[in-house]
Amino acid sequence: MWMADVIKLLDQAYFSKDDLVSLLAADESDTKLIFKKAAEVREKYVGKKVFFRGLIEYSNKCAKNCLYCGIRCGNTKVQRYEMTEEEVLEAATFAFKNNYGSIVIQSGERQDKRFTETIIHLLEKIKALSEGKLGVTLSLGEQTEETYKKWFDHGGHRYLLRIEVSNRELYAKLHPNDHLHSYDQRLEALKTLKKLGYQAGTGVMIGLPYQTIRDLADDLIFFREFDIDMIGMGPYIEHAETPLYGVYESVIPLNERFRLALKMIAILRIMMKDINIAATTAMQTIDKQGREKAIMVGANIIMPNLTPVKYRENYLLYENKPCIDEEAEECMSCLEARIHLAGATIGYGEWGDSKHFNHRFPTQPTD
Repeated sequence: MWMADVIKLLDQAYFSKDDLVSLLAADESDTKLIFKKAAEVREKYVGKKVFFRGLIEYSNKCAKNCLYCGIRCGNTKVQRYEMTEEEVLEAATFAFKNNYGSIVIQSGERQDKRFTETIIHLLEKIKALSEGKLGVTLSLGEQTEETYKKWFDHGGHRYLLRIEVSNRELYAKLHPNDHLHSYDQRLEALKTLKKLGYQAGTGVMIGLPYQTIRDLADDLIFFREFDIDMIGMGPYIEHAETPLYGVYESVIPLNERFRLALKMIAILRIMMKDINIAATTAMQTIDKQGREKAIMVGANIIMPNLTPVKYRENYLLYENKPCIDEEAEECMSCLEARIHLAGATIGYGEWGDSKHFNHRFPTQPTD
């Protein structure tokens, strides 16, 4: 495209699928214009603040067997763990005392009663220790509506459930063909989360086998049509203990996946101006300054890892994950420096709720 064409396109109020394909395929000079526009939109609509979500990787026990994931139940080489109540509360206390504002509790997907009841108990304890001041995002997979409601009623007010790919046929290539890995079930779970009042988040992997630019354009359209409140997406990175490892059909090089992920963040920021977008750890896996670069083109959420170091090497969804040997204090200091280098500030003590959600539900309580 000519530079003038890109500038004109970026000023449109609405992008068609062909528009999105053109932007995703933009050359280096046009990409700079996309990034510049995204930075302007970010500053105008969500400001320069970046909000911490202290990440607690509660357990790597998972009932799912997704073909791309390092903690899939079929991986017999990973050591399974579950944090104790004391360890979870210690991590939450660190977040509270260091003025993070929010935490994320993440784990492999399970629906057994002990697991769902334990999460309720932990939510009660976390809300008590923080006097209700610590915001909580949950990322615990597909659950029944009853379970989602119980968790919501006990303090979980944001939920991240990544679709990974919005293309139904591609979804089938990335998951076993059984009732546990249903595309429709995933969609219904997202709809249920929105119905119950959660700030609902999702996301995709970028650079998957079999994936095309048009698929990524459809992902962006999916986010818009679903009217999502927050996004966590990043480049696909292989894990050796997965069936997808070594499948290279249509897979682009890592550095290209990274650049495409930056484009996805920037274009989404321009499309959905006031949502929350995470600078994911996978970005830093490929580029040492990956999270800073994501912030510079539109991201406004970052997740310092609070998981005890002894567990981190066993919560590897993909290989070469950074920061697995850093204590929480080191991780916090590192991210503070990275955020300031990216020209942003940290919203200490704030939940950093999605402005998109708050615009739709202005009476919902926030910090």
